[in-house]
Amino acid sequence: MILTVTPNPSLDRTYEVPSLDRGEVVRATGERVDPGGKGVNVSRAVTAAGRRTVAVLPLGGAPGALVADLLDAQGIEVAPVPIAGATRSNIALAEADGVLTKINAPGPELSAAERELLLETVRSRSPGADWIACCGSLPRGLAPSWYAELVARAHTAGVRIALDTSGPALLEALRERPDVVKPNAEELAEAVGRPLATVGDAVKAAEELRELGARSVLASLGADGQLLVAEEGTWFGSARVDAVRSNVGAGDSSLAGFLIARGAGPGALASAVAHGAAAVRLPGSVMPTPDDLDPSAVTVTTEVPTDRALREPAS
Repeated sequence: MILTVTPNPSLDRTYEVPSLDRGEVVRATGERVDPGGKGVNVSRAVTAAGRRTVAVLPLGGAPGALVADLLDAQGIEVAPVPIAGATRSNIALAEADGVLTKINAPGPELSAAERELLLETVRSRSPGADWIACCGSLPRGLAPSWYAELVARAHTAGVRIALDTSGPALLEALRERPDVVKPNAEELAEAVGRPLATVGDAVKAAEELRELGARSVLASLGADGQLLVAEEGTWFGSARVDAVRSNVGAGDSSLAGFLIARGAGPGALASAVAHGAAAVRLPGSVMPTPDDLDPSAVTVTTEVPTDRALREPAS
């Protein structure tokens, strides 16, 4: 079972539009409403893969109730933490040429009692979990050290932690040695304080995160592939993708694929790459099922192309 923790979940509305013209009336050609937040997406991907998950998330107001209903309809067990504020609502505008514009609301502010109840809910639901996946930004009211405290508590309980966050929250948590962290290229560059122009730059940055405390680093490099840097070695994974429809939730799908494949080694990296590649071929934030995966399109190697320039350099 994979327990996910999403401190700042959302109700996500995605509109497909021919093009985005400022100041004009834009008529959508399609729309969908999904429960959102990185940890929520991980739970959705785990469920789509036919595995069990429990989603811990603070929920409030009408948007929070709808998030819970949508997850329940997808067969996802929710461990809600009631809060006074309303769960945030986000908007994504997907243009026909693949460009995605996102408007993310800040979300509610959690009180001291709500912060402690969130930690207690994680503690009470963690027995029997193979992994706890802590994902996304922290809402107002949670200090950057909150994830560090959660990692420490999980390790005390003997549960492995996967962390997907950025900025001060990531750096604070590294001191508690999370079992895996999953930055993208931009988050990796921010963590080490310098731009990344090549795959080799990303490898060096991931090694620095390990020196700071991460036991392993699963780094998403967008169209260039993914890296796994761990004590056992370094691997590079990539996959053929003929057409990208939406990259919303692709990184979350990758993390789910990594964790359901035991969360270590080249086999888990191959699963992560296959899930991420499948996700970008689907609309909105739809998560791939096993039928959507194409393992034959995935390559994993220890021969990392360190000199290869990143198609999307991170600054």
